[in-house]
Amino acid sequence: MIITKRNRILILREPEKAIFWAIKAHKLGLKKFNKKITDSMKIRQEHELPESIEQWGWKYHHLGIPTDKQMPNEVYLPQFKFYVSGFSSSPFGIEWMRFEKDSPMDKLIQTVPHIAFEVADLDYELAIHKLKLIAPLNPPAEGIRVAMIEHNGVPIELIEFTKRVEL
Repeated sequence: MIITKRNRILILREPEKAIFWAIKAHKLGLKKFNKKITDSMKIRQEHELPESIEQWGWKYHHLGIPTDKQMPNEVYLPQFKFYVSGFSSSPFGIEWMRFEKDSPMDKLIQTVPHIAFEVADLDYELAIHKLKLIAPLNPPAEGIRVAMIEHNGVPIELIEFTKRVEL
């Protein structure tokens, strides 16, 4: 955050860039800086879609919820040592995930619900947005690549379909 001469507080989306913005403010002068930052700063309104959907083109895929209860129609994923269920029958894309005690999945994924987005090019998205990976890229099934990232303490799954299955 930057405090101006009038004791206004500017909250930055990326606090780690505070020094950069402070130097820029000093060079431009506070009045010009405040106008420039206000003109370029857009706060998301209630009716607007998140930036990842609106601007980046990501598509909602599912919501994964960890559970310790056995769920109907579970499918076991041996490479990850956990069970999934619900996704194929939920009109909202709800996926239940029950982990074995020795699952290699990151503890954040095992304990905090995650939202999943479909992306066109996983490598591109990871490179351009400088996202924090919490699990190695992996192919959970043929024609699918997945990356698990963390944002503000929440796991987020990015899915790339390299091959669409037609029924």
